[in-house]
Amino acid sequence: MADASTPPSLPLILARELASNLSTPMFLLNQDGVLVYFNDAAEQIIGKPFAEVGAVDAMEFSAIFRLSQDDGTPISRGLSPTGIAFLQRRPSHQALLATGLDGVRRAVQATAYPLLGAGDALHGVVTVFWEGAPEDEGD
Repeated sequence: MADASTPPSLPLILARELASNLSTPMFLLNQDGVLVYFNDAAEQIIGKPFAEVGAVDAMEFSAIFRLSQDDGTPISRGLSPTGIAFLQRRPSHQALLATGLDGVRRAVQATAYPLLGAGDALHGVVTVFWEGAPEDEGD
């Protein structure tokens, strides 16, 4: 388990409140790159409830939520939408395959954006994702 002892910032607290009230799958990283929350809707894709997984650092989370391209080539954390939002501090979107703790591989769309404050201080990252391949859009 990761150390999530860094006090959460107000933007991260508000993002968690938003996520907990939505039926859109979301997860949150704090400013240290620790997964600090995912909502009930995300449990369906991640494969376990947050209460069982708890706060984990990005390396541990990559073992929990394995990402790959359509051909099965693994996607490194730094090139995932969440990694780009965290490392490059810019929004990112990608269609990919995600394998959760339940062992099921799902086509997902993921959009991540950094929570930036005054002076471009990073408060964390919000990742919104949903099941479906790009060709499913517009149906």
